[in-house]
Amino acid sequence: MQVFKVGHTMSGLVAGVALSGIFSGNALAADAVQAKEAVNKPMMADLIKASKPGDWRPLDLQNTLYLDLPQGRVVIELAPNFAPNHVNNIKALVRENYFDGLVILRSQDNYVVQWGDPTEKKEIKTAKKALAEEFTVNYAASLPFTRLPDADGYASQVGHANGMPAGRDPKTGRAWLAHCYGMVGAGRDTASDSGGGTELYVVTGHAPRQLDRNVTLVGRVMQGMELLSSLPRGTGALGFYEKPEQQVPIKSIRIAADVPAADRTNLEVIRTDTPTFTAIVEAQRNRGGDWYKYAAGYIELCNVPIVVRAQK
Repeated sequence: MQVFKVGHTMSGLVAGVALSGIFSGNALAADAVQAKEAVNKPMMADLIKASKPGDWRPLDLQNTLYLDLPQGRVVIELAPNFAPNHVNNIKALVRENYFDGLVILRSQDNYVVQWGDPTEKKEIKTAKKALAEEFTVNYAASLPFTRLPDADGYASQVGHANGMPAGRDPKTGRAWLAHCYGMVGAGRDTASDSGGGTELYVVTGHAPRQLDRNVTLVGRVMQGMELLSSLPRGTGALGFYEKPEQQVPIKSIRIAADVPAADRTNLEVIRTDTPTFTAIVEAQRNRGGDWYKYAAGYIELCNVPIVVRAQK
């Protein structure tokens, strides 16, 4: 390395070698200490096991969707705090059975799965086809925001609000949801107000955070991601299926509150405004246990696990 290149004299070479040895020794010692500390740190599984009932909340039945496919059920919780108009419109579409019989028409590798009407001719009754964008919202002080201590390249502050990954800008007072794995968005054309929820997509690849503040995000998949992420990739442009037989039919989409209790999927999600969640985040920033030999001391927003389990 250039910093160790003292000169071309023999004494300079010896000094460089000695200095290199000191640095290597210090680095090895520091790694050994960090590895020893990592073993003693609490693990996420232990924190979840020790959690209390108050660390969890049930999904909001009025804002939870059941996307029923031939392969099984995908459970989506909507985020009315961030996209109230889109959420209301999607619920209106659901209640008029707009999505029933439509299809998953796109599966793009390392990106998204999308569903909608391939003919673009299905009648919309009470809902609206397009709405003004809700890329950002005024951040409500009543909505807890658990901020991550780590820097983020897409927002001055990032964290979680009611179980949803989000960014915010304290200078403008605006907040927005982030395009992490499993997030659900309303597709649109070039115009900002050309989407309203008739076409929805789920992020199934590495977080495309460049879409933040460019698309209205409406919620997050809470269960059933494997049913979407494992779909065959479309062979057309942008992952669209080229043949009707490749499309996946949607049996129905229903609001959980409208489904008989016996047919519901009762889930609860870790509350992101609790000390337990803060401890889970810290455990993931500095992963412990016997396997990890180096603790990163850092975590990206989309790597923070938002744990969901069957309601107890």
